[in-house]
Amino acid sequence: MSDPLLGRLRDCRHWVFDMDGTLTVAVHDFPAIKRALGIPQEDDILHHLAALPEAEAQAKHAWLLEHERELAIGSVAAPGAVALVRALQQRGCRLGILTRNAHELALLTLTAIGLGDCFDTLDVLGRGEAIPKPHPDGLLRLAERWGVAPDALTMVGDYRFDLDCARAAGAQGVLVNLSDNPWPELTELHALDCAALLQLLA
Repeated sequence: MSDPLLGRLRDCRHWVFDMDGTLTVAVHDFPAIKRALGIPQEDDILHHLAALPEAEAQAKHAWLLEHERELAIGSVAAPGAVALVRALQQRGCRLGILTRNAHELALLTLTAIGLGDCFDTLDVLGRGEAIPKPHPDGLLRLAERWGVAPDALTMVGDYRFDLDCARAAGAQGVLVNLSDNPWPELTELHALDCAALLQLLA
């Protein structure tokens, strides 16, 4: 990594995190969820549900919410996630969550992993508060709320949707929790996990 990029990340004071698989150990079995909801394996779950008739969409969203609630209650922090978030909080950084999960479950998850006090509720955006990733809407909303340009934000995630979202918003994209980086063209930085990212920022 170039020194200017590392310096920019170390100076960054506006951090946005994906939730599942980024701050938590990934537990969602998406193929099983799609089978349970009758969604083709190649389809995106949220996009598929959005195209259904209202009554059917509501019923399937309700099932998904309850399934995810059980997962949220049992959430486990990903390696280094708590230390990274708390270190950034101590630096006075603004911290946000941008997740395709529901807002109430994101708050439940943060509490379960011991980070409930680190994020303002209004800075936690779920699928009901912003157009789901990879659309940049959530990052643009946080940038506006915080009174900064989108390029002042760093988005940390574990999947391409997070990186696509960052790139579309003009923010920096950091990939964690994958041993390899399948999307180098979208990534400003790849760190093995949150602990490794914290070491780079130290």
